[in-house]
Amino acid sequence: MSSPPPSPLPTGPIRRIAHLDMDAFYASVELLRYPQLKGLPMVIGGGRRNVDEAIRNLPAGGTLADIPVEAFPRLKDYAGRGVITTATYPARQFGIGSAMGLMKAAKLCPQALILPVDFDEYRRFSRAFKQVILDIAPLMEDRGVDEVYIDFTDVPGGQRDGGRSLARLIQKSILDATGLTCSIGVAPNKLIAKMASEFNKPNGISVVYEGDLESRIWPLPCRKVNGIGPKADEKLKRFGIETVGQLAARERDWLVQNFGKATGAWMHEVAWGRDDRPVVTESEPVSMSRETTFDRDLHAVRDRAELGAIFTHLCEKVAEDLQRKGYVGKTIGIKLRYDDFKIATRDQTIDRFTADGKTIRQVGGQCLKRVPLERPLRLLGVRVGALAKAGSPEALAPAAAGTSRASAEPASTTASLF
Repeated sequence: MSSPPPSPLPTGPIRRIAHLDMDAFYASVELLRYPQLKGLPMVIGGGRRNVDEAIRNLPAGGTLADIPVEAFPRLKDYAGRGVITTATYPARQFGIGSAMGLMKAAKLCPQALILPVDFDEYRRFSRAFKQVILDIAPLMEDRGVDEVYIDFTDVPGGQRDGGRSLARLIQKSILDATGLTCSIGVAPNKLIAKMASEFNKPNGISVVYEGDLESRIWPLPCRKVNGIGPKADEKLKRFGIETVGQLAARERDWLVQNFGKATGAWMHEVAWGRDDRPVVTESEPVSMSRETTFDRDLHAVRDRAELGAIFTHLCEKVAEDLQRKGYVGKTIGIKLRYDDFKIATRDQTIDRFTADGKTIRQVGGQCLKRVPLERPLRLLGVRVGALAKAGSPEALAPAAAGTSRASAEPASTTASLF
């Protein structure tokens, strides 16, 4: 195996990038509310409910922690097509994982408890733990509700023990502020840091140095590389390539020939642990959206009251997201998934920027008139795009003539019902 060209000697601090991943985030938030469930197999998923069924059994004058375990619903009693959002580590020992159907999970662990998702609460904790990080290390890249990248390079303590000291400080600070644990990987770049954050879950810290590539990264399965999905992994295995080290042993030209110019070149780089991507502290969102999958199929005629309430709620939540983050948008769209899993989307561009829930609801309703609604629906979503910062010159510019994409499509005879 040929070695990569030698790296130039560093002239300043050694680059140290951390990937922080909250441990079973949604489930951990629920365990703060229901500490009596700690150590038990539990999944989060299914339909969204404002009040958990278990709360109905709350003893007079009691707290959520007083609800008896036997009062919580179990997977064996679940009937529906929902999927798991996350699972506690005791549940994962039974082979249960994210995106698995709840009915399938019930066969693996029928005694597991099931709780509904509560995205509002998860977002609240997400903002809290990220603020803790920013107070310590301001160069943070938000990668979703439960994970971030952090540039340790020039932060006080970021070089000490390879970054372990700073990682330990952040870990403890998040625990003190939120009661939640996280796992952190520190490495020369984002690629390896993300892999390292999985080494010692939960509540672990892993530090990887540039010289650790052969001993710690090459033995890993190729699927551990962020960006190598199931199809690419299957193709690699057909060539006898199962580990990152075996991938690194292949010549760049061979990878380009078999996987294409861009993908092949990228595979060669990541197999050798090369990744120059910076930690991006601010990235403007392209759009904001909310969607929900129903516990049962809903029909525009038979279930119009329920669909109308759900649609209004989604529009209001998108408006709240825009207002909280300081954005307005001009393109409003809807997304439908039918019972046959086919998807329909429509959008309309209006003449003024908005973050108003009623406006989003009105324009979204106009979009609904352009899609067929004869088939039952599995999912409904609302999206606002073409965003600008509220108060920016662009957002305050005089209104232009509105345009409407797909305006020539025939209107549905049932769409206006909700």
